[in-house]
Amino acid sequence: MEPAVSLAVCALLFLLWVRVKGLEFVLIHQRWVFVCLFLLPLSLIFDIYYYVRAWVVFKLSSAPRLHEQRVRDIQKQVREWKEQGSKTFMCTGRPGWLTVSLRVGKYKKTHKNIMINLMDILEVDTKKQIVRVEPLVTMGQVTALLTSIGWTLPVLPELDDLTVGGLIMGTGIESSSHRYGLFQHICTAYELVLADGSFVRCTPMENSDLFYAVPWSCGTLGFLVAAEIRIIPAKKYIKLRFEPVRGLEAICDKFTHESQQPENHFVEGLLYSLHEAVIMTGVMTDEAEPSKLNSIGNYYKPWFFKHVENYLKTNREGLEYIPLRHYYHRHTRSIFWELQPTDLSVPNVSRKDIIPFGNNPIFRYLFGWMVPPKISLLKLTQGETLRKLYEQHHVVQDMLVPMKCLPQALHTFHNDIHVYPIWLCPFILPSQPGLVHPKGDEAELYVDIGAYGEPRVKHFEARSCMRQLEKFVRSVHGFQMLYADCYMDREEFWEMFDGSLYHRLRKQLGCQDAFPEVYDKICKAARH
Repeated sequence: MEPAVSLAVCALLFLLWVRVKGLEFVLIHQRWVFVCLFLLPLSLIFDIYYYVRAWVVFKLSSAPRLHEQRVRDIQKQVREWKEQGSKTFMCTGRPGWLTVSLRVGKYKKTHKNIMINLMDILEVDTKKQIVRVEPLVTMGQVTALLTSIGWTLPVLPELDDLTVGGLIMGTGIESSSHRYGLFQHICTAYELVLADGSFVRCTPMENSDLFYAVPWSCGTLGFLVAAEIRIIPAKKYIKLRFEPVRGLEAICDKFTHESQQPENHFVEGLLYSLHEAVIMTGVMTDEAEPSKLNSIGNYYKPWFFKHVENYLKTNREGLEYIPLRHYYHRHTRSIFWELQPTDLSVPNVSRKDIIPFGNNPIFRYLFGWMVPPKISLLKLTQGETLRKLYEQHHVVQDMLVPMKCLPQALHTFHNDIHVYPIWLCPFILPSQPGLVHPKGDEAELYVDIGAYGEPRVKHFEARSCMRQLEKFVRSVHGFQMLYADCYMDREEFWEMFDGSLYHRLRKQLGCQDAFPEVYDKICKAARH
C-alpha cells in the first residue's frame, strides 16, 4: 500500500509542478519525470493487455474464424469509397502515433481511413514450416508464441513492437540476415485487398510481379491482410562470442570475414568510435555452460550495448550463452541506445533525455521491469516543439550499403553526422525484381549501418547533412530505410530505388487514384 501512496503523492506534486511551469516546459526540459510517472506504467498496461489478448485468441483459435469476416469488412470499406467517387487517397486507419517510425504522417488527416483490425497469429504449420499472420502482429507476439513451441523466424527484427505489416511494407533486418536476407526474403505469400476491393494472394509463382513489388511500397499498392512466413526449428540458447577490434581496416576486414562464414548463425557489430568496435558472432545451441549463462533480457541486467562496451574497455574477448528470446530482444529495453543520456557537450542541444539514469543499477532493480516506454506513447506525447528539436538535433537512420563500401561509408558517417555507437548488421541481398536489388545479376553482401543519437559534428543542420549522406548512399548503389526522415527530391529518390515494376503495377492495378506514390507518402520534400 505504501508504494501506491508514494506514487500518488509524486503524481500530485508533478501535476502541481506542471501547473506552475507549463506542460510544454516539462515535456521538453524534464521529460524523464513524465516518462517515469505516466508512460512507463501505461506501457506496462498496454503490454499486459496485448499479451493476454494474443494468448487467449490463439488458445481459443478464434482468429482464423474471424479473419475472413474482417477481410470482407475491409473490402466493403474500399468499395464504399469507390462508390462515393474516390475523392481522396486511401490509407490505413491506424493512428500515426502507433507506428514505430518517428515520422509523423500528416496524410492520415486528409486521406480516407480504412479501418484494419488485424492483429492475430492465424496458423502455425510445422509440417510446411510456415506461420500465417495478420499484418498488425508484432515481433513480441511472434517470439512469445513460436519459441514456446520450439520454432522461430529465420529473420526476427529486434524491437518488440515492430509489426509484420511494417516489416513487409517497409523492411526489416536482424543479425541472421547474412544468411537469409531481409524480412521480405523469408515471406512466402502475401494476401492483399486491392484498390477495387478485390482480394488477391501472391507468391513467387502466383501473381509474382505483385509479390516482388509489395516490399518497401509502404501500403501504396494495396492493403495487406495476411502474410505467410517461413519458420525454422529453434534452440534454447545463442552461444555468443565477443571480440573487440581496433583500427578501421581491421574492423572492416573482421566484420566482412565473419559475415561470409556460413557456420555463423548471427553476426553483429557495435562501433563505439571510428577505430573501436566489438564484433559478435553467435550460433544456436541447446547446451550451455552454467557459469557463462547470461539472461541479458532480465529487467535488472545492464543494457546490452553497455554490457558489450565492457569487452572493449577491458580489451578482452568473451563467450556467453544467452537465452534465445533474450537475444532476439537484446536492444529492446534501451531502444538500442536511444534512452541513454543526452551528450551535453553537443552545442545548441536542449536536454531532452527520455530516462537519463535508465541504466543505473538502482533504477534497473526498482523500476526496470517497466522499461522500455512504448515508442508510440513517446510520439503521442512529444508535442510539436520537441518533435522539431528531435528533427534538427537527433538522427535516426539506417543506410544499406554494399559490404565492399563499408570503410568509405563509415568515414562518411563519421564526417557527416558523427553519431556513436553505430550498429552494423550484414545481409545478403538477392537479385530479385522490385524496388530494392543489387546492381548486378547476382546476390550481393550488404551491411545495414544504423545511426541513432545526437550528432557531434559542429554546426549540424539536419537537411543539408542528411542530403549529403543520402547522396553518398546513392553513389554506391545503397538504400535508405523508409521509416526514417528522407530529404531526397523525387528524381533522387527514383535514382536510389528501381521503380520500373512498381510504377507498372500501380497503373495496372488502378492505384494512381487510390493510393499516394511511395515518395509522396514518406519524403519530407513531398510532405512539406
